[in-house]
Amino acid sequence: MRTSSGNPVARLAARVGRGTARSLDDLGFGGSLLAESVYWIFLGRRRKQPVRVPATFAQMMEIGIRALPIVSVLAAAVGIMLAMQGIHTLRTFGAESQVVIGIGLSVTREFAPLITGILVAGRSGSALAARLASMTLSQEIDALRVIGIAPVRYLIAPALVAMLVMLPLLTFWTDVVALLAAGLWVSAELGTPLLVYADRLLDVIGTEDLLHGLSKSGVFAVLITVVGAVNGASVSGGAEGLGRMTTRAVVQAISAIVIADMTYVFLTTR
Repeated sequence: MRTSSGNPVARLAARVGRGTARSLDDLGFGGSLLAESVYWIFLGRRRKQPVRVPATFAQMMEIGIRALPIVSVLAAAVGIMLAMQGIHTLRTFGAESQVVIGIGLSVTREFAPLITGILVAGRSGSALAARLASMTLSQEIDALRVIGIAPVRYLIAPALVAMLVMLPLLTFWTDVVALLAAGLWVSAELGTPLLVYADRLLDVIGTEDLLHGLSKSGVFAVLITVVGAVNGASVSGGAEGLGRMTTRAVVQAISAIVIADMTYVFLTTR
């Protein structure tokens, strides 16, 4: 008779159990980091330990301003792709002129926040995880605690504030660039004047559509920061562990963004 250690079903159940326990532990750790970050953001000044403004602006520059070139390129590519696909699909029904409806709603409600969130997760979320992992391995985090500095206030809270400010702004910029690029393609393909395209776009897009995408980007900002912080603070195993945790942070952040996007759409369209 085989023992439980040699039973494939038992081994699978053990792996699933350990993975579930680790996931719950990471979820609780992430919740505690988020709660502590919010505490320092709003109550740090009262305790004479405010979140550092220079560090916050430095994070804003890194997350937002330095990401503008790649965000602009991807936004233009997405806008043109939607225009091409929309015209090609609607041409079957002889309704190419209605492509503006699909472009306007899909960009503002879905593609702009999703593409921007994924890009920032791969760029800035991984950078946050790598920085925290490096400081953890070199015991700089422990050194901060020894000298009386709260690591969450010093390292994570500025990143959270910067992410909450810059990701919605980047999303709005993505809206503008993607819609403009799509308009240029529609104008060239269908002969529609750009001003006519803009008028139709304003008729289609409402304030609620813009706010839908921008509010999602705020949720994505929190997820990117928390996932990066959890993975960076949980690193072990030297340089190999640092690389593993950085990769894990990107994969988890993108997965969290996609799942959160699906959940958000489900809740807001009931």
